[in-house]
Amino acid sequence: MTAIHKIPGIWYGPRAPKSVKSNQMSPPSRPLTANDLAKIASLDTCAASNAVERLNVRMRNEGFAVGTAHCQFPNLPPMVGYAATARIRTAAPPLAGNRCYYDRIDWWNYLTSIPGPRVMVLQDIDKQPGFGAFVGEIHATIGQALNCIGCITNGAVRDLPAVKALSFHLFAGAVSVSHSYAHIVEFGKPVEIGGMTVRSGDLVHGDRHGVHTIPLEIAAEVPAEAGRMLVEERDLIDFCNSSRFSLDGLERRLRRAGEYCELPSEIR
Repeated sequence: MTAIHKIPGIWYGPRAPKSVKSNQMSPPSRPLTANDLAKIASLDTCAASNAVERLNVRMRNEGFAVGTAHCQFPNLPPMVGYAATARIRTAAPPLAGNRCYYDRIDWWNYLTSIPGPRVMVLQDIDKQPGFGAFVGEIHATIGQALNCIGCITNGAVRDLPAVKALSFHLFAGAVSVSHSYAHIVEFGKPVEIGGMTVRSGDLVHGDRHGVHTIPLEIAAEVPAEAGRMLVEERDLIDFCNSSRFSLDGLERRLRRAGEYCELPSEIR
């Protein structure tokens, strides 16, 4: 069998059987450590998403963004951090207050109340999201100084070469030349990006494939589960490429994989 890269500190042996979990989220049994986050960040989003599905804590059509929040810098390594949410508008001036989009120091104060590393998650609530860009070089630079590593938005971003040079992640629905009247409407409430609901403090993970949330209650288990699944996938790929390939053997392997395709217990 072809060797695969293994994450240090992860057990790749067989997974002990466990009952199907509820789709109701609960806090993690212990706070995530820097090592936990580093192990998650070593995974691409597809591998981590597979592990979340296998751990069976939510429906498989939930928890990821669809049709928006496209990765602007696909060559950056995966991003993982805690969401700080806000709703923005860009098409028209704010109804009150300074019309300059720099004026919300309360937003930056709020951002620092979220554990680091932080990710701005901004829902553009205009009828036409992405009319103007809220995040560019200035916001990325301020955010980076506050241990913010990226931004996810259904709206627009700009200053791509300068932001890329910062290694600051951008996932956006559009790119705009102007910030227009970009301003924050409110922050700290749940937002929706491409059908993905995000609450402040949620763990978000993104790379060239897109973005998803990782439920905190199973986040520490995800690297080990992903590692086991990568071994299983490599075994199947090697089998398909070998002289041993047969439809009977394929059926046996697919049947084993299908044992994990149950609905969460409270949905059934």
